[in-house]
Amino acid sequence: MVWAPEDTAEAGTTRSASGGAGPATATAAPPGAPDVRDLARLTSLETLRRLGSGPRGLVEAEAEERLGRCGENVVPDRRPASWRGRFARSLRDPFTSVLLCLGLVSAAVASWGTACVIVVLVVVSCVLRAGGEHRADRSVAALRELVATTATVRRRAAASAEPRSREIPVDQLVPGDVISLGPGDLVPADARLLRTSGLTVHQAALTGESAPVPKYAVDAPGAAGPAPFQQPHLCFQGSSVASGSATAVVVATGEHTRFAATRRGLLRHRRPSAFDRSVNSISWMLVRFMLLTPPLVLLAGAALDGRGVETLPFAVAVAVGLTPEMLPVVVTSALARGAARLARDREVIVKRLPALHDLGAVDVLCTDKTGTLTQDRPVLDRHLDAEGHDDPTVLHWAAVNSFWALQLADLPAPDTLDEAILEAVADYDDLLDYDGVTALPFDPVRRSSIAVVRRPGRTGLHTLVVKGAAEDVLGRCARVRTGGSDTELDAAGRDRLLRRAEELSADGLRLLAVALAERPARPGPYSRSDERGLTFIGFVGLRDAPRPTAADALGDLARRGVTVKVLTGDHPGTAARACRELGLAGPVVTADRIDGLGDAALAELAEKTTVFARCTPEHKARIVGALREGGRTAGFLGDGVNDLPALRAADVGVCPRDSVDVARDTADIVLAAKDLTAIDHAIAAGRHSTGNIITYLRIALSSNLGNVIAMLAAGLMLPFLPMLPPQVLAQNLCFDAAQLAFAFDRPGPAALARPTVLRPRDLLRFLTGFGLLNAVADLATFGVLMLAVPGAGDIEGQAAFHAGWFTENLLTQALVMVVLRRGGRDGEGRMPVPIRLAATALAVIGVLLPLSPLASVLGMTALPPVYYLLLTAVLALYAAGLAAARAHWDRRAEGRW
Repeated sequence: MVWAPEDTAEAGTTRSASGGAGPATATAAPPGAPDVRDLARLTSLETLRRLGSGPRGLVEAEAEERLGRCGENVVPDRRPASWRGRFARSLRDPFTSVLLCLGLVSAAVASWGTACVIVVLVVVSCVLRAGGEHRADRSVAALRELVATTATVRRRAAASAEPRSREIPVDQLVPGDVISLGPGDLVPADARLLRTSGLTVHQAALTGESAPVPKYAVDAPGAAGPAPFQQPHLCFQGSSVASGSATAVVVATGEHTRFAATRRGLLRHRRPSAFDRSVNSISWMLVRFMLLTPPLVLLAGAALDGRGVETLPFAVAVAVGLTPEMLPVVVTSALARGAARLARDREVIVKRLPALHDLGAVDVLCTDKTGTLTQDRPVLDRHLDAEGHDDPTVLHWAAVNSFWALQLADLPAPDTLDEAILEAVADYDDLLDYDGVTALPFDPVRRSSIAVVRRPGRTGLHTLVVKGAAEDVLGRCARVRTGGSDTELDAAGRDRLLRRAEELSADGLRLLAVALAERPARPGPYSRSDERGLTFIGFVGLRDAPRPTAADALGDLARRGVTVKVLTGDHPGTAARACRELGLAGPVVTADRIDGLGDAALAELAEKTTVFARCTPEHKARIVGALREGGRTAGFLGDGVNDLPALRAADVGVCPRDSVDVARDTADIVLAAKDLTAIDHAIAAGRHSTGNIITYLRIALSSNLGNVIAMLAAGLMLPFLPMLPPQVLAQNLCFDAAQLAFAFDRPGPAALARPTVLRPRDLLRFLTGFGLLNAVADLATFGVLMLAVPGAGDIEGQAAFHAGWFTENLLTQALVMVVLRRGGRDGEGRMPVPIRLAATALAVIGVLLPLSPLASVLGMTALPPVYYLLLTAVLALYAAGLAAARAHWDRRAEGRW
């Protein structure tokens, strides 16, 4: 929290937050980040006084008392859902709700067998889903153990004791603590810098900028900047130290940091994803069919011999027969198998099972640049003299500066720019010819570094090699070297060089100017005041190194029908250059252009734009939301606090496992590494699982619809029920058990080559066409039965009729499983063993059950041999019709699923 101390001996009388004088009191600031504008107007000493602290740190007893008042320095996590809670939430799934309603209706009409089967299916589905998500949560929680949990703090045992630095758990920090920061340290809380030495901070997790940001202490009060992250003297929780060291005072902890404030803003209701929308649409379609079916059956019964209420159990059985009872189980099993396969083979954690379908449906992937398309290190691109020509001498002097800066400046960690320059040098022998005298590391204020060397054969002279930001170095140059000779650098020449620097920067390069100066050798120390009267040598330009796998991964995603859009906080030139090198062509827009656009205009712009640069977190979320409003299924890959709004706004949020905790908590998919190749594998797994679900839906619903149509027709033509409720239940149990095999199917390559979405309209077209074809086969079977079974009006004849239709139903459903499976036309070799076994089992049961002792229990009897001959002809014609219809559908529906 933000601290205003009590009136202690050390705090004394302080100025209140409102500006009035008076004794300081311990008050809790309202939730949110500290008032950055207020802090910017205070000196370091005033800030310490406001916090009741000092350069020597807090007394241990005072720190403990503040910890009791402020609470631990932790971001409050949302309470993880228990296994029971996940089970209860699974019951609210629309498909599950449909089944539960049918179960209640079945129980109301005393159809206890149907009700029990439905309850078992619901329980199995919910257990599978809750168990999978619970295991994923435990895997994500284990990743938190990889994060450092201590900070170096300066405290005193008593008010008069000397301060002592020691490591304490991060959660024990309180406002007013004086902490030390070094290379690689995570900033443990929001802090005001007191002293720095060459400090640069990675703020990519907060702002998305890939380059480290210089930070330094500001003693004099000044006006607040436009954004808190641009304040040079403030560091925020969630950032990390790239280089240098610092001493800082903690100004906010726990839920009152900017990190926590960003997270709180995201605890709102999440928009329905692609899976949610598809499931709801299909569920309502099934509900309409089920509500329509029983009245039709009752009306058909009432029209024949006055049968009405007694046909109610049969009407309910028909409605259950229309419903794909195994849908929750098949959906959960297919998604759980895909998630388990990703976790085992690719180390990808699927936290929310439906997110795997959403990933398979993704047709646009939004991602940041750093760490995804590019590596977190630069590489040398060019070295130019003052005339703009390649000059190895410029690289040589830049390498001299980098080499001796790393050797003599006593840096806590190597600078990435220096490492990139030295990697471009083929031979280090030339660098060792010099004698290093001293080095001054990069200074964030002057934006340059100095190496002082003694050149061979130049006794009594020292050479200063300066490397830094072009504008700052050129401002200290008096001469320029062109063609091997030095000339005066006038204002026009300096402006010309600055314009060239701007052009190179706009092309996506990080530009450094290199300059020299000769000084008489002296034993005394060198300082920044020696950085004057320099001779400009040239520029070295560095660029972000592309990830080795990025270009291939982008090509694979394009072939899968996924458009990649880059949303980054970097400079537009830097982002555009990285994308060009990877073959990701398209318009580049700075995010400030979208501020004045409405949702419709933004959706149109987002559809046409490839790169959005200088994005804030709000920009990213708006762009992702606009793409969804435009009808796209959007995924977002990010790893920082600045990515949280976009992770929430996307259909599916993806992050690497080394991202910040809050990003892992928000994301639906956690990758082993921030790599587009891993995304490609995850998308393929999502399409695989969704393809299996679509296969099940197409086959189950079309077969069920055909049976319902045939039953309604038979109810009008026959003087008895075409099938008894126990027979309908037995048939459904057999088919339901066989349909579980679709969770183990292998969709063909065409199913993985484009986004796979559950589209209710396409599903309705499919089940209508193939359902009618199935009904024709059933009606043809009625005709065969009337010819082959004599005495259909007596009990024995009716039992034979029931047996004949039971056999035909199972045989046609086995045939449908083989012909209409998603990989049937473009499959990957042989049919999977589970589907072959399931189809075979259906056929065997259909033929043998009427001949078994169970036949009499179910009200069936053996069939005459002639029936099987006639049925074979019907099945052959039905198989030919299915194959022709399947081929026609594939030609018309290319790209629809």
